[in-house]
Amino acid sequence: MNAVFLDFGSVTRGDMDCTALEQAISPWYFHTNSCEHEVLERIKDAEVIVSNKVFLNRAAICSAKNLKLICVAATGYNNVDLEAASEYGVPVCNVRGYATPSVAQHVFMLMLNLSRRFVAYQELVRNGAWQKSEFFCPLDFGIEELSGKTLGIIGYGELGHAVETVARVFGMHILIAEHKNKHARPGRVLFDEVLSQSDFVTLHCPLSNETHNLIGRREFDLMKSSVYLINTARGGLVNETDLLHCLAENRIAGAAIDVLQNEPPSEGNLVLRNQPENLIVTPHIAWASRESRQRLLDQLADNIDNFYQHRPFNQIGVASG
Repeated sequence: MNAVFLDFGSVTRGDMDCTALEQAISPWYFHTNSCEHEVLERIKDAEVIVSNKVFLNRAAICSAKNLKLICVAATGYNNVDLEAASEYGVPVCNVRGYATPSVAQHVFMLMLNLSRRFVAYQELVRNGAWQKSEFFCPLDFGIEELSGKTLGIIGYGELGHAVETVARVFGMHILIAEHKNKHARPGRVLFDEVLSQSDFVTLHCPLSNETHNLIGRREFDLMKSSVYLINTARGGLVNETDLLHCLAENRIAGAAIDVLQNEPPSEGNLVLRNQPENLIVTPHIAWASRESRQRLLDQLADNIDNFYQHRPFNQIGVASG
């Protein structure tokens, strides 16, 4: 038995414990990353393939004659041709819930940075303005509390629930959005009403044909001018051009995003090239605490071990034949 991790560099910089993986199956072949033309050679003898973002298409799955299991090192699995995997009798599994604490904490880090004007005050200190201040406390930038504010949560899966739990500790009021253009179920609020009533809006829904450009000019026009938008989900949920225009026009107070439509971004990326002062950008690291990445690897090991022991293993692609 042997296993191949095609893009191990996407989850580690040498700071992970691989003991559980090595106990589940051995030997391992860890590749920092794999270009398209390298994949076939690297997987040709593998029984288990692990990939975070490297695409496994029909040709790759067909070529791996010993392949028994595909493990996605993420919750999303759009990097695997599930139809081909099913045709060749190869089950596919993912990892789930591993990054919940990390993402929830990142959401509130972004919210606090925006509401406390952290970046602006850090720059003020670096520029020597505090030293020149007439008063002990410069009040150049308005500071807001989270308590008493209304948080609109769009996407109410595990991450949305986790964010709600933390928000209640801060004393925030919570609105859970119904799906766009749908009647509100009990406990939910119409999508447009959430946008219009919230002081903060945070996105936790998957990217699909239905949610692409979920937030654009129409939606920004529904929001308060004092609202802050947080996106740690997927870049394609927000129309980036509309976001920049609304920030430049002070149509909304600010935004903090951990994701872009194309990652890694190009040198001329529109958002990064024109990043306004009221926009915070972090490089898709909400999920990436050391603890989160370790849970990811340990869950991969559990999936592999459970597969060989004929126990449930987070299967998402049902093998045929």
